[in-house]
Amino acid sequence: SPEVILCVDDEGIILLHLVTLLQRRYGSRYRYERASSAAEGLEVVKRLDSEGAGLAVLISDRLMPGMSGDEFVRTLHASHPELRSILVSGKTDEDEIRQLREEAGVAGFLSKPISSEELFSLIDQIEAERNSARDR
Repeated sequence: SPEVILCVDDEGIILLHLVTLLQRRYGSRYRYERASSAAEGLEVVKRLDSEGAGLAVLISDRLMPGMSGDEFVRTLHASHPELRSILVSGKTDEDEIRQLREEAGVAGFLSKPISSEELFSLIDQIEAERNSARDR
């Protein structure tokens, strides 16, 4: 069964846009799940774990009501250390970026409005890294 890309954003229109872009590019290579908050995202991950479905990539907004995207990726990284995440944000601070890359498995950052080219290049990069790790 295909691995999952989980998209988390409190703005429904952005979620829809993200999933549409991903489906158009990757088709049935992945399963696409969405959540409108970090709390809902954690529920989705729990369900995926119980199904034995692999989580390939997490794409999360940084600024959401409740748990922030940063906190969310750190929480998930603790239980899924191999997971690579992409954070979507208006502003990013270099030190924060470096910390999140080192401590939470964040592969990269996207700014809004999301550029499909940047999105695809990050996912392709994550795929390449995972494939080379698998071949080792």
